[in-house]
Amino acid sequence: MPEISPPAAPPRTDHTLIDDTQGLAYGSFMAALSVVVLTHLGFVTGQTAGIALLISYATGWDWAWVFFVVNIPFYWVGWKRFGPTFVAKSLFAVTLTSVLAALLPRYLSFSDLNPLLGAIMIGAFTGSGLIALFRHGASLGGIGIVGLYIQDATGFRAGWVQLIVDAAIFAVALFLLDPVAVGWSFLGAVVANLTIAINHRRDRYIV
Repeated sequence: MPEISPPAAPPRTDHTLIDDTQGLAYGSFMAALSVVVLTHLGFVTGQTAGIALLISYATGWDWAWVFFVVNIPFYWVGWKRFGPTFVAKSLFAVTLTSVLAALLPRYLSFSDLNPLLGAIMIGAFTGSGLIALFRHGASLGGIGIVGLYIQDATGFRAGWVQLIVDAAIFAVALFLLDPVAVGWSFLGAVVANLTIAINHRRDRYIV
């Protein structure tokens, strides 16, 4: 009998401009929606978004502007590590997220939101938004870029860099926020990371 060959994999095609625009817009919208829930509940998160939240809580400055400014130094690192296209897409995503996070509270509010449900919502919104951005060649987190840069230069794993920074952010948050809120925030971070780990795998999905 002739050997039966497995079905050929579908040809891979690059994202079009429309694909990228939609993906970056969706990812930015979900990230901004997550920030609205975060700030309503007084929670915190990791990466540059978490740094911006801590600065916002401590100073009263608007998160959207702080987030935009905090990310500026990381664009140079991103340019060196990933090139101008990545930086341009990331700049677009960060700018759009900042704008939406400033505008959405005018049209969306919560009279009562259970913190458990809020933490799950934050994780789901963040995870799905970041997956969309990753798959369209962008990022919201400058810490991840620096982690990869350090990994290339020293061999120290990028994941450990991000973990150390996130641990520091949550440690500082304990001095600024209610410990219970920090605990709920940690749950949201777990949900977000599980969402990304399970659904953003190159060995399982075509990206």
